[in-house]
Amino acid sequence: MKLVVEADGGSRGNPGPAGYGAVVLDAGARQVLAEVYDGLGTATNNVAEYRGLIAGLAAARQLGATEVDARMDSKLVVEQMSGRWKIKHPPLQLLADEARDLVKQFDAVSFTWIPRRDNARADELANRAMDGESNPSLDPAVAAGPDRKPASAPTENSEVTELPGGSEPSGASAATPADSAATAAAWTGQVGTPVRMILLRHGQTPLSIERRYSGHGDPELTEAGQAQAVAAARAIAARLRKQGVTPAAVLSSPLRRARQTAAAVSETTGAALQVRDRLIETDFGGWEGLTFAEARRRDAELHGRWLGSADVEPPGGESFRTVGARVGAERERIVEEFPGETVIVVSHVTPIKMLLREALGAGDEVLFRMHLDLACTSVADFYPDGGASVRLVNDTSYLG
Repeated sequence: MKLVVEADGGSRGNPGPAGYGAVVLDAGARQVLAEVYDGLGTATNNVAEYRGLIAGLAAARQLGATEVDARMDSKLVVEQMSGRWKIKHPPLQLLADEARDLVKQFDAVSFTWIPRRDNARADELANRAMDGESNPSLDPAVAAGPDRKPASAPTENSEVTELPGGSEPSGASAATPADSAATAAAWTGQVGTPVRMILLRHGQTPLSIERRYSGHGDPELTEAGQAQAVAAARAIAARLRKQGVTPAAVLSSPLRRARQTAAAVSETTGAALQVRDRLIETDFGGWEGLTFAEARRRDAELHGRWLGSADVEPPGGESFRTVGARVGAERERIVEEFPGETVIVVSHVTPIKMLLREALGAGDEVLFRMHLDLACTSVADFYPDGGASVRLVNDTSYLG
């Protein structure tokens, strides 16, 4: 009998009050057969995610499953259990061993990553557990597997962040991005070395001077915009040299204003320039080239709704929700393609806001409240387990 396990875990504070949740479903009719959830005391997100998987597998075994499709929104757990990522941290190794003991009791187990929105049932249970509710409804001896005692939840300082090359943090030294990322991870409980994204908005164009909507239209930089691009490139290069970091790549929107800005950064830093189509600005459709006032006069009711909702599309254009989906897909690709590296992303207001929103874990409202200047720099770290940390927003100090 094949069953589906949807599992999740979370921590409020990371480490902080933690809990897990798992749903077992019939693989065919998708009928819910069991729900298990419980609190863990103080633990990290990663520990809670593993506990959710363990509880779900144990429940599936008790229901008589011979095959399981385990579905989770934790890329770290899915990749580690699939054998594609190494597990170097002892606390997570213990939990992975527990899960593997359970896997051996089935004829087959597959691990599938799913977006967080598709894991809502398990997420709800994990939150109920963190709120103090409990429905473990399984035998701890079964959950632990044969001849194994359940591992205790790691303490706040038990997870150590890896530095490039798989080395562990040691003695005091000059601060580098890896050092600062390790410091952030110590506070947030993230595992692994993040991809650091230096987010650069393009320089000035004729449309930006007049504050006109500039989406898929393709104006070039003005003379001032070219000077802004050079100033930003020099500042980024100087900062990276001071940190002893060589950027892995400069990733640019396909539009000319971004490519021209990115070319200055590539020339100054020596990093290869790659064009990424999903970093393109929002398609403003019929509002392209209009001022705010002109667009409002033309489509008063629609414009008003658009200002308050990420789901509303300009006439013939795309919604911020659509932009967020393609930028999120590009972010995932970058994290997979450049593990532990620093990349410079040259794009536009909306894509950069989407990346910062994702890193902050914020809602749609932040898109309408965040201001980003021309040629500004922001910095965010994105971890392989899905966590993130924002380190800088809207720096223009190098523009004078």
